[in-house]
Amino acid sequence: MGENGSGKSTLLEGLAAAAGLPTVGAAEIGRDGTLAAQRRLAARLQLTWTKRTHRGFFLRAEDFFGFQRRLAAERRELEERLAEIDVAYTDRSTYAKGLAAGPVRASLGDMERRYGRDPDARSHGQAFLNLFQGRFVPEGLYLLDEPEAPLSPQNQLGLLALLLEWAGRDAQFIIATHSPMLLAFPDAAIYSFDRVPISAVRYEDLEHVALTRAFLNDPAAFLRRLRV
Repeated sequence: MGENGSGKSTLLEGLAAAAGLPTVGAAEIGRDGTLAAQRRLAARLQLTWTKRTHRGFFLRAEDFFGFQRRLAAERRELEERLAEIDVAYTDRSTYAKGLAAGPVRASLGDMERRYGRDPDARSHGQAFLNLFQGRFVPEGLYLLDEPEAPLSPQNQLGLLALLLEWAGRDAQFIIATHSPMLLAFPDAAIYSFDRVPISAVRYEDLEHVALTRAFLNDPAAFLRRLRV
């Protein structure tokens, strides 16, 4: 955790590039023009694995709309392909048409199983949680940059429940966050980027947590000070 500009997102992006994780976004990390510096950082990182995994993904909350657009485009392409097969196989048997359409229908079915029939019909927060529910797998590695951004407090608790569930299935999560709720994950290793060098810190000692707690205990007092 750390203030904006402290470098936590840059390091997370570099780790994602070094690990070769797929990206939940408009473009894969290897082709994203905004991440050229992070790819150079990745080339200088040496990752040490207890067990190498290619499962998982990298997510920047700000890129989620791009990911939804990408999904919509892929769905349109699959539906257009089905229509082409329907025309091309007009005079062929139902069996032959079924064989040709099978892989396309399977891809559509997998997409619906993971993300629902109409992801755009959900709220941003609901779509976010649905993505996690559909994509988390055992022994996966997940690098998440401020995943709390589109989530209400209730949905942050929903995400926390998912993290607890999948950590119990040997998934690993590296998260850049400001959220006191997510930072409260049991036995999490928390590193502060507000310190030089970057160092481990206890949850109870986090300024984010202390400030949030103090505000919730007496919001009127804080508002009075802001008006001075």
